[in-house]
Amino acid sequence: MRMYDLIYKKREGEELSPEEISYIIKGYTAEEIPDYQLAAWAMAVFFQGMTAEETAHLTREVAHSGDIVDLSDIPGTKVDKHSTGGVGDKTTLVLVPLVAAAGVPVPKMSGRGLGHTGGTIDKLESIPGFQTEMERSRFLKQVNEIGAAIIGQTGNLTPADKKLYALRDVTATVDSRPLIASSIMGKKIAGGADAIVLDVKTGSGSFMVEREEARKLARLMVEIGLELERKTIALLTDMSQPLGFAIGNALEMKEAAATLKNQGPLDLTKICLKLGAAMLTAGGYSTGMEEAEAELTEILKSGEALEKMKKIITAQGGDSRILEEPELLPRAELTEELTAKKSGYISEINAREIGLIAMSLGAGREKKGDSIDPAAGVEVLVKQGDEVETGATLARLHTADKYKSRLPELLERLSKAVKINPEPISPEELIQEIIE
Repeated sequence: MRMYDLIYKKREGEELSPEEISYIIKGYTAEEIPDYQLAAWAMAVFFQGMTAEETAHLTREVAHSGDIVDLSDIPGTKVDKHSTGGVGDKTTLVLVPLVAAAGVPVPKMSGRGLGHTGGTIDKLESIPGFQTEMERSRFLKQVNEIGAAIIGQTGNLTPADKKLYALRDVTATVDSRPLIASSIMGKKIAGGADAIVLDVKTGSGSFMVEREEARKLARLMVEIGLELERKTIALLTDMSQPLGFAIGNALEMKEAAATLKNQGPLDLTKICLKLGAAMLTAGGYSTGMEEAEAELTEILKSGEALEKMKKIITAQGGDSRILEEPELLPRAELTEELTAKKSGYISEINAREIGLIAMSLGAGREKKGDSIDPAAGVEVLVKQGDEVETGATLARLHTADKYKSRLPELLERLSKAVKINPEPISPEELIQEIIE
């Protein structure tokens, strides 16, 4: 078998066999296939695509290129949730305790933020003392005793994906549906999930801006789950404006705490209940979405989810008082407000631009390894369709004194990202489609 022949075969639009896909991934992981040949193959995939069967085989090879997390010591079906990335997306902080309070074991491995999208681990590390790294035995013990744990991704998981993504990032092949789908699903399979719920974002703040492209990606991942015998449910959700009002690590942790007290933003609460219902349904813990959502709504109202989060934070060394006393979270040295220059209706809130502004304030990182300021970020105090008067506060910037000189430029960018029109508009539906 020669890599040249496989590049040519895919360039001509032919289907690769499982053995050929295995040869490519194993050879590249072992550094027997050079970057230039893998880059040529990735570009051929970009233009010619892959069948669902090919993509499933690719996913399997990516998953098994390194360690597979064994969660068999945790009884019951283990359900994992993945978001394709967005601005203000703090759903995991609410979902994990909410679903765990319903009796579902949630061994959650999450990532850090990069670029304009935030990361769950960064948000949790804004809690004083919270530890996101732990030994496997302690991780499993905590899930069995408390019902949930949230840690950073550790070990030698999917090394093929790490190598392939780094190559795609510099060869303009990132936005290939088969390569995106195999990357996401490969990590979920390697993470030990029995069932998978996907939050596929679409809109200005997502990586899949066009709805139809996001829908195709969601359907492909559900098909992969079926091929690999994993119950998979995908929700297509709107990311044309930030989720909730807070963007930034401590700010989002504060908003998640309010949501666990059933006092959070309506959009964040709604999406958490829907995703949670999908997790219960995918795992066989409920007979259907409606029943599951009703159960989770009662759990949220009762305060059980809040109490579960207190136990998770305490078990991982954090100060659980932040849930009741958010002033204990890091606070910015400097705040600046954006006010409305005219009356009207909010017609657009460019989520991607808001995320980039938050990054410029110190809340995000441009490359892995960059340090972040947990207190930095943006609060957008309005939603699409809201009516506002001249002088009303639209948003608030939070940053350190060292970034004071950036504020005039960032306020100008923010004023262009939050648009006001004289006529009312109807915002996009938050939950656009559920794909099973």
